[in-house]
Amino acid sequence: MTAASPSTAPTGPTGSAGSAIAVSVAGLGRDYRDHRALSDVTFDIAGPGITGLVGRNGAGKTTLMRILAGQEFGTAGRVHVFGAPPRENDAVLRRMILVREDQTYPDLKVRHALAAAALLHPHWDDALAAELLEAYELPPDRPIKKLSRGMRTALGIIVGLAARAELTLFDEPYAGLDAVARTLFYDQLLADYTAHPRRIVLSTHLVDEAAELLDRVLVLDHGRIVLDAPADDLRGAATTVSGPAAGVDRFVAGRPTLGRTTLGAQARAVMIGRLDARDRELAGHLRLRLEDVGIQQLAVHAAAHPDRTAPITARAL
Repeated sequence: MTAASPSTAPTGPTGSAGSAIAVSVAGLGRDYRDHRALSDVTFDIAGPGITGLVGRNGAGKTTLMRILAGQEFGTAGRVHVFGAPPRENDAVLRRMILVREDQTYPDLKVRHALAAAALLHPHWDDALAAELLEAYELPPDRPIKKLSRGMRTALGIIVGLAARAELTLFDEPYAGLDAVARTLFYDQLLADYTAHPRRIVLSTHLVDEAAELLDRVLVLDHGRIVLDAPADDLRGAATTVSGPAAGVDRFVAGRPTLGRTTLGAQARAVMIGRLDARDRELAGHLRLRLEDVGIQQLAVHAAAHPDRTAPITARAL
């Protein structure tokens, strides 16, 4: 895990704690010997907010997180964090933290790990760490190597939240947690973010669980960003239209769609765009069924088109 930021953030076009660009990624690629993990990834993160980095296993989420945290390098493109490349850059790395699903720790007790984290992170909150230890029932004197998977996960969450870094990267942070513990994490994350706004990137494949937390959604598939939009713009922005094939074709004609399937005389299409009263009247006339598409479903449909030349953005919605 990398360290958090000093309490006074520099100001300027790339460094302020407000709306300035904190993360700038342009044309990022990452090639390995046998496959391409990332291809032409471009996005910015400016002011405080919770960004959901969404994608199935192998989509490139962890690789992107590691590059942002300076733990790996891209083979093409540019990555700037707080105005500079993060790799081997202490001034940048001290302003962020990465908590990974497979986080490893030295051979220490829990309380020693927290004490070490407190030394690394200038914004560290001892009271919050103690509160979270109790909430997750994590024994402070137990050696980390003797913790269960869920307890190790909880330790990572405690460090990630109590550090209060300017840029906090959570890479699938709930591995080993049951639904109740995951809900506890979401509640704690939202409460602490509300009290202490900062830039948080949450990598997840459980989109619907985390949807209410998110300000923005980035969907990665096969190493490419296929959707990039504010979460509010995605809610109610797509509709599944199903019914007689001729009626579906008439209803979606001239509108952007994410896919269409046909079974006999019936068809089903996912249409982008908000519906008005006239649309619903027409759907009734054509004997069509309309269903809102949730953020997770929208992410799945967006990922079903890896040949898309550009990501779906708010403008397309």
